[in-house]
Amino acid sequence: MQTIFNETTVSELIVRIEQLNETDKALWGKMSAYQMLKHCSLSEEMFQGKRRYKRLFMGKLFGRMVLNKIIKNQKPIKKNQPTHPEFKIRGKGDFEHEKMKWIDLLQSYHDFTTLNVFHPFFGKMLKDEIGVYVYKHTDHHLKQFGK
Repeated sequence: MQTIFNETTVSELIVRIEQLNETDKALWGKMSAYQMLKHCSLSEEMFQGKRRYKRLFMGKLFGRMVLNKIIKNQKPIKKNQPTHPEFKIRGKGDFEHEKMKWIDLLQSYHDFTTLNVFHPFFGKMLKDEIGVYVYKHTDHHLKQFGK
């Protein structure tokens, strides 16, 4: 299983991120390329303990079950999955800045020590779960833009 804690995997993801252009169109979903970058940066900041979000009621009911379904197999994350309201990005911003920020955040997983990660839908996550999920989430959004 691929994980964000593998340096080769991170390098491969960064090569794909570097191929992104501001004018790239999503193959599914409603996000622009900038909005996807910002969405992913916010997600990495959460996993690295820099942001915290309120737990969703539906997550309390189904979060652990959904997480297990995602991380226990080799299948990619399905298209058009619901997004936490605070991860829905509106408007425009500095594309290149956000791209570099996301790359920096992915590279910082080699120093990962945050043990109290709390996802707003999945709840408390273990390091191994984070590693697989972050890889799958990153891969999902890069595929969304054909990368």
